Amino acid sequence: MGRITSFADLIGMIKDKASQSKAALVSSNTKSKTLSFHLSVLRATTHDPSTPPGNRHIAVLLSAGTGSRATAASAVESIMDRLHTTGDACVALKSLIIVHHIVKHGRFILQDQLSVFPASGGRNYLKLSGFRDEKSPLMWELSSWVRWYALYLEHLLSTSRIMGFFISSSSSTVHKEEYEEMVSSLTNTHLLREIDALVGLLEEACKIPDLPFSGGKSLADKINHLVGEDYVSSINELYTRFNEVKERSNTLSFGDSIELVCALKRVESCKERLSEICHGNWKRSWIDGFWGLVREVKGMVGNLEDNYGQIEKSIVGIGRIGKGCESARFTDRLVIGYGDAVRFSSGRFSNVDRFSYPALTVL
Repeated sequence: MGRITSFADLIGMIKDKASQSKAALVSSNTKSKTLSFHLSVLRATTHDPSTPPGNRHIAVLLSAGTGSRATAASAVESIMDRLHTTGDACVALKSLIIVHHIVKHGRFILQDQLSVFPASGGRNYLKLSGFRDEKSPLMWELSSWVRWYALYLEHLLSTSRIMGFFISSSSSTVHKEEYEEMVSSLTNTHLLREIDALVGLLEEACKIPDLPFSGGKSLADKINHLVGEDYVSSINELYTRFNEVKERSNTLSFGDSIELVCALKRVESCKERLSEICHGNWKRSWIDGFWGLVREVKGMVGNLEDNYGQIEKSIVGIGRIGKGCESARFTDRLVIGYGDAVRFSSGRFSNVDRFSYPALTVL
């Protein structure tokens, strides 16, 4: 527990102690798995702004993925109940960090339960667009982080649904050759749809708020690290797809070319901001190679200069400059309702896992 600096901190500490003691007492008497997960959630999501969720408590929640579907559902329900009933920015941020860990490190059965919650669905899947914690200047600052992080995770889940797998998931590996063969089997429409979704995820990452001035740096640093890993995974996926587009550039229709140029312009507009927020020890040469590929594909699709100008004029003509360059398909895919789970009992991703390029190993 961090140092108590205000009456609000004291109240938060008392709430943590009271809720954890009550849950521990009930759990010891009933030995219920659900109550055990509830206790782990309470311990991981304290009101203390100086510490992110503990790895030990996150591990307990991730272990729900080794049990039955009902067990996984109980763990996810405990996390979401905590998230949706709190008015404290620290508790909400820590709950969202746990959600992010499930996407990245959870087994499929746990991820699948996350993808169908809540039943009502809607554009703001995590229902935090109006979150406000006005207890202190720090809580007010962290509230903007809660609103952005919830929307970012929505994009991550939505993009994963389009891709057919959970992006940046460490539980997914597949041989590079098999994966590239899968990508090469995509139709142009499907390939461009996946590119559009991945670029949209990068755009949302760029909207991350500035570091809070009043405290909470450890929480912000944890979120930055998780988003940075998503960034590397996203450009990993884009790298493969841009290479595929390069191979089939002569087969793209004029409409496909417009879609592609829009995506390339959008991803280029993210470069500077992404370099600011994702400055970890990633493979710098590989990242630079990706941006070089973006320029190369942009030149090919635009036929260096002349045809590219013609495409840009066409974009102007149909009112798709700036935000308008974003594919209309993007709006449709953001609505996640009940039953829109990331389920793959059949289809091209049903029996394959994901791979990670060796060049993306974190140093």
